[in-house]
Amino acid sequence: MKRNIVLFLVIAALLIIAVPLVSAGDQCTTIQSGELLASDGSVITTGYDQWGYNYQAHMFNGLYCDAYRDADWCQPYKEDNLQMKWNDGWLANVDCDNDGLLDRHFGFSSYIGSGAWLTNHQSGTYEQGGEVCEWDYFVKIVAAPADAYVDNGLWYSADGVEMGPVIWGEFAVVQEVTNDPCAGLDGLQYSSLDHNGFGGWD
Repeated sequence: MKRNIVLFLVIAALLIIAVPLVSAGDQCTTIQSGELLASDGSVITTGYDQWGYNYQAHMFNGLYCDAYRDADWCQPYKEDNLQMKWNDGWLANVDCDNDGLLDRHFGFSSYIGSGAWLTNHQSGTYEQGGEVCEWDYFVKIVAAPADAYVDNGLWYSADGVEMGPVIWGEFAVVQEVTNDPCAGLDGLQYSSLDHNGFGGWD
């Protein structure tokens, strides 16, 4: 299962690219304008694109390598399935800072306190000892609130309740679920002691 977790870390980390702090009064450009660009320079449209991104709906649904435009380095994982969902704090469906790209943690200087969240669901198969093993992995992460603190690799709420492991500095893993019978893994692997949902973190 290490491979599956690494895949999640790589794809989600590439989504985290900060934008400057801007005022909420600026005019925002929508996807419908036809003026906004994806990371590969293509024009973003509503609905799913050829790779599986639906930026308007905050979703990706496709094969793992589709998320990277079929890059050479990810070919060993090209049969793995990937679904992602996120909110405006993570990646908005508008451009309010007028850089021609979708905004991230709009109105905040970083993801801290922004309420940003992401879910990632992967699944696939592998062979082990002549047996075909099916696996799936699901994770929720949230941006840490402004009054949270880190101790020994874990985020804690202001009142000292464990939120979850630190990831990318500004985020906490609040839930992980792994099903892989061949590896002896079944169900919930981690759940935040504070809460494992999305609301109430900002």
